[in-house]
Amino acid sequence: MSKGLFVGLVTLDLIYLAEFSPRNNQKIAAIDYTAAAGGPGTNAGVTFSYLGNIATVVGVVGSHPMTQLIKSDLTTHKVEILDLNPANHNPPPVSSIIVTQGTGERAVISMNAVKIQADSSCLPETILNDVDIVLLDGHQMEVSEKIAIAAKNKNIPVVIDGGSWKSGFDNILPYVDYAICSSNFFPPNCYQETDVFTYLQSFKVPYIAITKGEQPITYTIDKNADRIDIPQIPTVDTLGAGDIFHGAFCHYIIHYEFNFPAALTAAANIASLSCHSFGTRSWMIA
Repeated sequence: MSKGLFVGLVTLDLIYLAEFSPRNNQKIAAIDYTAAAGGPGTNAGVTFSYLGNIATVVGVVGSHPMTQLIKSDLTTHKVEILDLNPANHNPPPVSSIIVTQGTGERAVISMNAVKIQADSSCLPETILNDVDIVLLDGHQMEVSEKIAIAAKNKNIPVVIDGGSWKSGFDNILPYVDYAICSSNFFPPNCYQETDVFTYLQSFKVPYIAITKGEQPITYTIDKNADRIDIPQIPTVDTLGAGDIFHGAFCHYIIHYEFNFPAALTAAANIASLSCHSFGTRSWMIA
């Protein structure tokens, strides 16, 4: 059993399944709905816990009544919370998501963590005690940078979820061991995949992968490139698949004794499985 720290955005996700997304001034009825804690690092932590590990999510949750839904969901999935601002009385960021039945595509409106950035001075000195891996999703940059530096000094692997480029990532990259990015991750002056690899390699990130949905994963190990095919299965819902991939990767990179291609392959299998069920949780009980 490994212990992981998942640092970043914590949201409340309201997820609806519908035949199609509404047009302007149109009201539609949902076929199904669910609610769960969300955010890239949060969903990754839930996945890591589900795979038999100890997960702690580090982010701003606060004390607004709506946060009880977040806390209840994470408790159900045995994920611990390190709240960076427990006295915050404002409502948590809420994501409203419509998943299209038949295609699994989703439309999302949400808030990121810009308005709830935490001060790194609030981190306990013991935060990395017994931690085996750290994942940073880029939504708490000051906190993430401090944790990344400390993790590097303790030889704890650092993973970044590069869903999209965020200001401040360049301060964290020198401490990163595994950069797992989406095809939407474009650092400054990067316009295609080769630019992204070159940029990350300039920071001496040894292991880099770029995921592209159902398309093959491209990856490099110390500049040696290869690819991994993705399982092709009927898709019900792609929501959270990338987050689930990252959580599974954190599990398998330890489980497979830091074999990068093996961990990517196993994580892709888990992410593909999650697309076969509606919502970000039902795949775990399907």
